[in-house]
Amino acid sequence: MISSPIHSSFLLKFIVSLCLFFLATMIFENPQINSFQTKYSDTVNSDYRNGTTLKLTTGSFYLPKDNKVRPQGEDAHFTCKARNTIGIADGVGGWGSKGIDAGEYARELMTNSLTAVLNQNKGSINPVRVLQSAYRTTHSKGSSTACIIALNDNNVLRYANLGDSGFILFRGKKFLYRSPVQHHEFNCPYQLGSGSRDTPNLAYEEEIQVEDGDIIVAATDGLFDNVYPHDIEKILNRNKSDDPYKLASEIVEHALINSVDENYFSPFAKAAAAEGFKHKGGKYDDITVVVAKIELDLHKSS
Repeated sequence: MISSPIHSSFLLKFIVSLCLFFLATMIFENPQINSFQTKYSDTVNSDYRNGTTLKLTTGSFYLPKDNKVRPQGEDAHFTCKARNTIGIADGVGGWGSKGIDAGEYARELMTNSLTAVLNQNKGSINPVRVLQSAYRTTHSKGSSTACIIALNDNNVLRYANLGDSGFILFRGKKFLYRSPVQHHEFNCPYQLGSGSRDTPNLAYEEEIQVEDGDIIVAATDGLFDNVYPHDIEKILNRNKSDDPYKLASEIVEHALINSVDENYFSPFAKAAAAEGFKHKGGKYDDITVVVAKIELDLHKSS
C-alpha cells in the first residue's frame, strides 16, 4: 500500500483549522458528539479512600481525510461531563467500495453510546453494557471499531475496547499502558455492524487504578498507525501548559505529517512487516485524538 498524497489546499485547510480551533470557545456544558469541533469535559470522581476528588479534563481534535464525498470522515467520538466518560469509534473504510459511508454507522453508534452512558449511574459506568445497548439500537449500514472509557468511583478507570481504536496511559509523562488491539487478521480489526459476527461481548475489558497527574491519550488507528508512544511522550514533555486541546491538536498534526511521509518507518509499516506484508511510509487516514488529564480538584477535595 502507498500513502495517499496530501494536497496543498488540504494542508492549508489544516493549518487554518488549527488557528480557528485555538481561538474558539472550547468548554461545553453538555455532552456532545463530535463533528469538527473541539470539546472540553470537566468531570468529578470521588476517592472514598482518602476523601480527595479528581478532575478529568479532556480536549479533543478530529481531522478527517480530505474526501469531498465524505467530508465528515469515518471517525466519531464523544465526551460526557455528566458521567466521566469518553467514547471513540472508527468506521471501517472498506465499505466505501460498496458505496456505504461507514462513518454514519460510527456516528450513530457513538450517539447511542452517549444515550446509554447517561442512562447509567454516575461513578459506576459499565462500558460493555454501554456498547451492548448502543449496538442494539444502531441500524445504519456499515461497521465500526469502538472504545468506551469511564472514570468510576475510587479513581478506577474502566474500559471496553473492540478493534484497533483504544488509548495509551501516561504517568509522569512516561508511557505506562496501552489497551490491547483486536484483529482477525492483519488490518482487519474486530468491528460491530453489518455482516460482522463480532459483538460487544468480545470487547477487551479492564480496570486500572489512576492517579493525579495521569494523562490518557485515546484515539483511532489514524494515530496508532503513525505515531509511537515515545513520540507522544516527547510531545507531552515539551508542552509546559499541559492544555489537553493543544496536546490533542499537536499529536494529530504529528500523526498527519507521519502519515504522508513515504520514508517513515511507521508503526503500520512495522506491523505489516511482522505479518509478511510490504508497506512503505505512514498510513493516511482519519485521525481522532482525545487527551484526558486526571488532576486534583482542590475546590472539591476535603
